[in-house]
Amino acid sequence: MAVQSVSQDQAAHGRSTSEANSDEKKLSSDGICGGDIAVSAEIPSAADIASVADLPIHDVDGKSHPFKSLYSSDNGEPKRVLILFIRHFFCGNCQEYIRTLATSIPPSSLLSIPPPSRPTLLIIGCGAPDLIPMYAATTSCPFPIYADPTRQLYDRLGMSRTLELGPHRPDYIKTSLVTNVVKSIYQGVMSGRGALRGGDYKQVGGEFLFEDGVVSWCHRMRNTRDHAEIAVLRRVLGVEA
Repeated sequence: MAVQSVSQDQAAHGRSTSEANSDEKKLSSDGICGGDIAVSAEIPSAADIASVADLPIHDVDGKSHPFKSLYSSDNGEPKRVLILFIRHFFCGNCQEYIRTLATSIPPSSLLSIPPPSRPTLLIIGCGAPDLIPMYAATTSCPFPIYADPTRQLYDRLGMSRTLELGPHRPDYIKTSLVTNVVKSIYQGVMSGRGALRGGDYKQVGGEFLFEDGVVSWCHRMRNTRDHAEIAVLRRVLGVEA
């Protein structure tokens, strides 16, 4: 399902729109910014989900769990789970996304939705699980984070690999592209050997809403800044504005 961006108040951004646009125009002229890559808009079938159900994901302690444990119903009760696949653990753009998500859709807003429609949110990255504490601290993420260092889930669920930035800066990014790049490099350097285990730098992710064990909605990234906008997630989850 293709997702359209929902405009938000540009004044909330840390830098002015004109300054941010000038950065991106410069990058475009240098051949760094690009367009969107082609990705599937198809929702994974039941057969697709069955093929990934037993693939391993790792928690913050490095313990392995089958992927299906994240979305399978508990004791026969309906379960709604939105799983967000981010890029590598040092991606400044994804970190901005999770920060914005944490403040715009806090756990308290999900608790306001009565069962059985109440959703849960989970994050999956493609780096080493021992980097999860760093990521959670950096982003102030209140949601559980897991790791898929093999990237098998990304591949089988139709997510792609690219370094394209896309033609536009999304609303969820509050800082400049240059700032995010510098922060990403700094985090990698400060992590020592962790810099090589943050995940595939070309891998992009997406968002998948599981309801009763099947995917009812999804969005796959077409560039490195193409997570579904927060307003779209609020609408999909049924969170009041």
